[in-house]
Amino acid sequence: MSDQKVSPSQGRWDHLLREIPSQAVKREAVRKPVPTPEPEPPIQQETEDEIYSVSDINRAVKQRLEGEFTHIWLQGEISNFKAHTSGHHYFSLKDAKAQVSAVMFKGFNAKLKFRPESGMEVLVRGKITVYEPRGNYQVFCEHMEPVGAGALQKAFEQLKAKLQAEGLFAEERKQAIPTFPKNIGVVTSPTGAAIQDILNVLGRRSKTVNVTVIPARVQGDGAAAEIVRGIELANQLSLFDVLIVGRGGGSIEDLWCFNEESVARAIAASNIPIISAVGHEIDFTISDFVADLRAPTPSAAAEVVAKSEQELLEKLKFYSKSLRLLCYQRIESYKKQVRHSQQRLLDPRKYLRDSILRLDDWNQRLIQAAWRKIENLRLANKALVKSLKSPMTIVSASQAQNQYLSKQVRSAMLSVLQRNRSRFSQSTSLLDSLSPLRTVDRGYGIVRQEGQLVPDVASLKGKEIEVELRDGFIAAQVTKTKIKKES
Repeated sequence: MSDQKVSPSQGRWDHLLREIPSQAVKREAVRKPVPTPEPEPPIQQETEDEIYSVSDINRAVKQRLEGEFTHIWLQGEISNFKAHTSGHHYFSLKDAKAQVSAVMFKGFNAKLKFRPESGMEVLVRGKITVYEPRGNYQVFCEHMEPVGAGALQKAFEQLKAKLQAEGLFAEERKQAIPTFPKNIGVVTSPTGAAIQDILNVLGRRSKTVNVTVIPARVQGDGAAAEIVRGIELANQLSLFDVLIVGRGGGSIEDLWCFNEESVARAIAASNIPIISAVGHEIDFTISDFVADLRAPTPSAAAEVVAKSEQELLEKLKFYSKSLRLLCYQRIESYKKQVRHSQQRLLDPRKYLRDSILRLDDWNQRLIQAAWRKIENLRLANKALVKSLKSPMTIVSASQAQNQYLSKQVRSAMLSVLQRNRSRFSQSTSLLDSLSPLRTVDRGYGIVRQEGQLVPDVASLKGKEIEVELRDGFIAAQVTKTKIKKES
C-alpha cells in the first residue's frame, strides 16, 4: 500500500470484520475440551457454524489488520505521553471522537529532532499491530512530525527555551572579545567558502594576526561531534585569544549542527571567547544565542577580530595631531599664566623691607600692650588693698554681734518659758475643777465593785460594794435597789 495520508476518521475497522472469512469468526468463545480416558461422544451442534477459540480470532484479526495497513499516515493529538526508561515512547493519538494507542520504539524516536509532549498535534507514519494475548491493537510509529511547524523548527524552539531557562543566554556569563587578538582559531570546514572569506578579510585588514584552522565538518551526520571536538581541542591547546565557529549560508537542515545541544554546551563551557558566524544575516542558530558574540556572517566575524591596519594608522595620525594641538594650547595657556603671575610678583627686597617695618610696628604695639596690662593690674591691686578691713576690726564686730544675739536668745527663751508656765497653770486648774475628787469633797461618793466603778444599780442587789467619801471608804452590802423610771 502506498504512503497515502489518511485521517483517523477514515481508519475504522468495522468493514474489516465483515470481510474476514467465515472460518475466522466465532459466535461463542468456549474452551477446548480436556481429553479424558473415555471421551464423551461429540455434542451435536444446532447450526453448521464452526466455533473458534479467542486465540484463533485474535490471530485472524492480527493477520488481516497488519496485512491491510502496512503503512499509514495518521494525524492526531498526543495524550498520556510516557517516555519509558528503556527509551521507548508510549502514548495515545486522539481526535474529538476517538483515540488509539501508539508506540514508538527507541530506534525510531532517537531520530526525532524534537521531543513529543502531551497536547501536541502530530502527523505519524507507521503500521497497525495487534498484541494477540490481549487482543489490543495499536499504531507502531516509525516517523513523526509536528503539525503546523516543521520538526526542525519545533526542536529549535524547544532547545532554545530549555537553554534560556538554564541561563546559557545570559549576558553576564558571556566573555568580552579581545580588542587586538594576536592568535585566532577558526573551527569550520577547511574546504568551505567561509574559511576563504575569513582569510581574505584577515589578510586584507591585518598582517600581524596568526590564524589557525581547526578542521571540522559543518554539515551532515557527525558534524556536531566534530565541532565539539574542535572547540575542546582549542581550549586544551590554550593558544588562542578568540575562536570563530561557523560556516556559510544554507537551509535550516544544512545549518542544523549549530542547533545541536552538544555544540551549544561546548560553546558555553569554553574558556576562550567565541564568535558565532553561521550563515547569513537573517540566519539564527542556537550557537548565536550561546556564543559570546554573534556575527551576521563569517566575513563580519573576521572584521570584528582584525582591526584594519590602515584604519588604525589613520586613527593614530588623527590622535597624534590632536595631541600636538592640545599640547600647544596647554603650553600657551601656561605661558599666559606665567606672564600674569610675573606682573603680580613684587620685588623681594621691597617685600622684605615692608615685612621688617610691619615686624617693628607689631613689636612696639606688643610692648605698649604689655605695659598697659601691668599698669592695670597694679591699679587693681591697689584698689583691692584699700578695700580690705583689719582682722581685729572684723573680730570685734563679730563679738559685739554675738553678744547681741545671745541677749536676744535669752530674752526669747524667758518669754517662751513664762508663757508655757501660765498655760500649764491654767490647764492644771481646769483639770482639777473637772476631777471626781472635787465632787467627793462636796459630799458625794464614788461606788466601786471589786475595784471597778459601778455605772448603774441593776446588778448590785445582794452584792458587796465599796463607797469612797472625802475622808475615807465604806464597805457595804446592797440589800435593796430601786431603778428610776424614765420620764
